[in-house]
Amino acid sequence: MRNEPIVPPATIGMMGGGQLGRYAIIAARTMGYRTLVVDPDPSAPAGAVADVHLIAAYDDPAALQRITLDCDVVTTEFENPPAGALDHLAERVRVAPSPASVRIAQDRIAEKRFLVDNGFTVGPYLVLDEPETVIPPGVVASVVEGGAIVKTARLGYDGKGQRRVADTAGMHAAWAELGGVACVVERVLDLDLELSVIVARTADGRIEPWPVAENRHVDGILDVSIVPARVDDSTADRAIGIASAIADALGYVGVLAVEMFVVGGELLVNELAPRPHNSGHWTLDASATSQFEQQIRAVCGVGLGRTTMTAPSIAMVNLLGDLWANGTPDWSVVLDEPRAKLHLYGKSPARRGRKMGHLTVTSQVATEAVERALDLRRRCAR
Repeated sequence: MRNEPIVPPATIGMMGGGQLGRYAIIAARTMGYRTLVVDPDPSAPAGAVADVHLIAAYDDPAALQRITLDCDVVTTEFENPPAGALDHLAERVRVAPSPASVRIAQDRIAEKRFLVDNGFTVGPYLVLDEPETVIPPGVVASVVEGGAIVKTARLGYDGKGQRRVADTAGMHAAWAELGGVACVVERVLDLDLELSVIVARTADGRIEPWPVAENRHVDGILDVSIVPARVDDSTADRAIGIASAIADALGYVGVLAVEMFVVGGELLVNELAPRPHNSGHWTLDASATSQFEQQIRAVCGVGLGRTTMTAPSIAMVNLLGDLWANGTPDWSVVLDEPRAKLHLYGKSPARRGRKMGHLTVTSQVATEAVERALDLRRRCAR
């Protein structure tokens, strides 16, 4: 596909209707684009704000035909649309990121191999992909003994499709429990910090990164992000350099998130997300350009916006369905705080572990922003 800039009032197609798509669609409509969302859920958050919501499976032939007729570019808001559907679209309309990039990021085995083959450092791991898989006992012990996590190669996220194990017997039991599907087994590491770097890249190789985020997870789900991360300048520069190099190696177009571990001062790449990312929600409230506007800019091939922070520091906390256990939270607690911003995604029902929204707090000092954000979340629960 030719790479001339796509400008309003062109139509942008979105595969996926979750909250990431919702914010990208809002950004696109603000900029003057028309929007079309494909998602089988009639109540998909992005569908509620798009010009057109096709309630259909991602590989539905009629929906794919409509997209190719109506859209000037197609992008994604999650990593698991059927690769075949993206290939079909890419033969007829511009698709960004490319099906090849998404195919790598939606399979943990392919992702690990891509990273290793391109010289990026990852933690110790092994692959379980066939019932007759034979792995030397010493290799298994080096990864599993002392603790490991068995993860399905596909579809697992936010702690789903994962089992923590303590030894080889536990690994095989977990693999069976997960259905014997292809899995990666990752050694549990003694982490200094978890970081993420989000970068935007255009087809002609322009890259804009955001400041590094420091992340905390609970039960495999992101709980808190702090920006800028509390690391030295050298570590931050190295992290941004790694993320930018990965985007280049992929020939990536769009917004890409790279999750990393800091272990003994060394940076290890954990996972890639070929889309805007939960840890980048803060950009809505404290960046010159949000990750969602930048996604639209990047896939349309227009100029990228500045990514400088508009506050000294910011903390974001996720609002999970657990918070609704005793009824709708008292949002007045958050709305009464002038430094806080509340974001709800329009999802229903509220379920345990489901991401329903997030809130952010800006401050002069990162520790104060985190403490205030956590306190607001605690106080709004009934």
